[in-house]
Amino acid sequence: MPAVSDSLLLKFRSKDSRFGVTRETVKALASELDTTETQVVHMALSKLAEEMLPAYEADDGPLTAGQLASVRKLAKSRMPKGKALDKQGLF
Repeated sequence: MPAVSDSLLLKFRSKDSRFGVTRETVKALASELDTTETQVVHMALSKLAEEMLPAYEADDGPLTAGQLASVRKLAKSRMPKGKALDKQGLF
């Protein structure tokens, strides 16, 4: 992996909390995972990004009344007509 010129100074907490950890905790994680401390930080940030950031772009919000009416009209025209010949349920 090529070296990237961007860097970040990380200041450790004096005790572990929800908002930060001590250097000793990072060292223990690195030892447990058999990796570097830098990789531990990257893994933690990657996991946080997966949990916090949306996996898709935000849409335009709810449909307008006109759009909803159009969808309903189109759906109604494409629904099967006539009597149901057979009906099954899961439960």
